[in-house]
Amino acid sequence: MHHNGSPNRILVIGGGFSGLTAGIEAAETGAEVIIVEKNPYLGGRVAQLNKYFPKICPPLCGLEINYRRIKVNPNITFYTMAQVDSISGVSGDYNVKIKIKPRYVNENCTACNACAEVCPAERDSDFNFGLNKTKAIYLPFEQSFPLRYVLDRTACPKDCSAPCVAACKYNAIDLNMQEQIIEVKVNSIVVATGWKPYDAAKIDNLGFGKVKNVITNMMLERMASTNGPTEGQIIRTSDGKPVEKVAFVQCAGSRDENHLPFCSYICCLASLKHTLYIKEQNPDAEVFIYYIDIRTPGRYEKFLNQVLEKGGVNLIKGKVAAIEQDADSDDVIVTAEDILSGTKIKQKVDMVVLATGMQPEGLEFKVPGLKYAVDGFVIDADGIYSAGCAKNPMDVAGCGKDSTGAALKAIQIGVRR
Repeated sequence: MHHNGSPNRILVIGGGFSGLTAGIEAAETGAEVIIVEKNPYLGGRVAQLNKYFPKICPPLCGLEINYRRIKVNPNITFYTMAQVDSISGVSGDYNVKIKIKPRYVNENCTACNACAEVCPAERDSDFNFGLNKTKAIYLPFEQSFPLRYVLDRTACPKDCSAPCVAACKYNAIDLNMQEQIIEVKVNSIVVATGWKPYDAAKIDNLGFGKVKNVITNMMLERMASTNGPTEGQIIRTSDGKPVEKVAFVQCAGSRDENHLPFCSYICCLASLKHTLYIKEQNPDAEVFIYYIDIRTPGRYEKFLNQVLEKGGVNLIKGKVAAIEQDADSDDVIVTAEDILSGTKIKQKVDMVVLATGMQPEGLEFKVPGLKYAVDGFVIDADGIYSAGCAKNPMDVAGCGKDSTGAALKAIQIGVRR
């Protein structure tokens, strides 16, 4: 504790699984915690998952417990739609500026949906990776925390008469909200800025955005979710046909000097998990996985064998050369080399899933005042500790352990002084 008896204060940048874990663990030791999240909700990427490792269960149970721990803990303050603008000072005594964007919906919101029912405008759902639309005023997803609507002003028509304001019985919509800048003093900082899927459109030969029915692994994850755009049905985006033949392309953008130079750790496992999703819906489905090396670190080797036992799962060691549209249908043709037989193979499938890598947020957006490695991962300093995928690609269980470690380091900074 400080010599004046006040508890130490910790800033957590990022309100995904890692940030929430670090923040809650620190707050439960008596530290004051401020969580800053750029999305309109907490929960990050894990909220978008259908099921996660190691139990292959829905993430909501894990997130719900954390939301409850936040609600009952007066030591935690969180800001959504917020970003750190600057960090100055030294370990034990940082000044931080936080910019909070207007949500245009205040705490009176009961999530009754009356506003969305009358809203005339639509926008692509970023939560579902553009697979469906929401209204300009929307709830990011059913279990959003906070459970409050958000207005995307960029989607509003210029001359809109704002029927949402009239429809709201609770005076929850405030179109005059302004951006705010707040300043806080903290002793230490946990950086849990997480990851985003690598932009598959940057990989020319894999056809994303140009060839029908080529999707990414996170798009499939949303499709498999009952709260997703297809209510859990894994179907083709072009015509709604249930899939019978699916190709997975591993290392889409990972382990490639032109894209992400590192192994993204979870994509092999994710494709195996996605194979299970497909097999649950259609036990006769055929799956082709094109890989460089199948990586199932540690105890996940067993999982690989469970999936292969299902039958109809073909592992092909070799790089995919091209993905093209079939001339006569919405099918996709995958051309790849088969290293083990030394031949070139063509395979016609219903759908291709690109196992896109994990790009750390720091590759494109760096928080002013932090240090980064050349590949976008955060470099720790005295009083500044990275957690989860801001540090290294890892799975959810790994993020939980890593974030607890970051919390342990962060709470000691106030103590030392």
